[in-house]
Amino acid sequence: MYRGVKQAVLMVGGKGTRLRPLTLTRPKPILSVTDKPCLGYLIDSMVKGGIEEIILACGYKSELLVNAIGDGSDRGVKIRYSFEEEPMGTGGAIKLLEDELDDVFVAVNGDVFADFDLRGEIDTHIENNADITLALTPVDNPWEFGTACQDDSGRIVEFREKPKPEDVISNLINAGVYIVKKEMIGFIPKGEMYDFSKDLVPKKTAEGYRIWGHTLEGIWMDVGRKNDLIRSNLVVAARDNIQAGEIKNSETKGILYSHATSSIESSIIHDASIMSECKVIESEIINSVIMPGAQIINSRIENSVIGYGAVVDDSKVIESMIGDDEILKSTEIKDFGGE
Repeated sequence: MYRGVKQAVLMVGGKGTRLRPLTLTRPKPILSVTDKPCLGYLIDSMVKGGIEEIILACGYKSELLVNAIGDGSDRGVKIRYSFEEEPMGTGGAIKLLEDELDDVFVAVNGDVFADFDLRGEIDTHIENNADITLALTPVDNPWEFGTACQDDSGRIVEFREKPKPEDVISNLINAGVYIVKKEMIGFIPKGEMYDFSKDLVPKKTAEGYRIWGHTLEGIWMDVGRKNDLIRSNLVVAARDNIQAGEIKNSETKGILYSHATSSIESSIIHDASIMSECKVIESEIINSVIMPGAQIINSRIENSVIGYGAVVDDSKVIESMIGDDEILKSTEIKDFGGE
């Protein structure tokens, strides 16, 4: 029996429109989560799971992604890139790579935040001689995702992509991490928009192929919206408990990540991720993310994300996202950015 799975394809071609204006200047997978590209956590999970080669299927602003991620030599893995000229869907992107794929490989939606145990899913796939194995995770809002129903053995017997709330069949959703037999890619039409979750998995499940589910162990979060990006930062901050920046005459509550090159002075901070080269002076920051190089002066930031190098001076930013290098002076912004 085939025991080793050494290759992974990470699909990172999306535009991340719900995270604008942050994604106007960089692709979503490299938005920072405690000073590390979001995609970096997923790559590290692949490496810990025994993956030796990663292919990144890129699209939007791919040159920035290449510069941020590199060739993998710093992580002990080979990373190479595939560039699609136009969006082809998750299945279509992998179809372009069909001749380069191993007999069994990992396929992952690369625009999520994930730090998890891949080996367990690989074991489930091999032990059950599955055609496709899906990582599943429970959520409170399954109608926003693909939902799966399993039998007692773990085999998926029904799969519905983004059902209506009244048609939800379980709270287990597709986390977008697949172990795949290469022969399954033969069912994907060439040159067409085609999706793993919307097209391939439901069809092959209905046709009786061996589609298995494995409950994911570790951290998985969709980062499609502002609140998801904030939550992913706070989850990592709570886990790693890094508060290395300079903190003077300030009150801190709850969860705090602060990079060693950041400084906080005469401020109140309650649940925040304050990244490298940031300065926070005489301000209040609540449940927010301050991206690298930003400066917050005499301001209130609540439930918001402040972009790279932005300056917020004598202002209020509530439930909003501020783009890179923007300058706010004596301004109040509420409910801005994203959906």
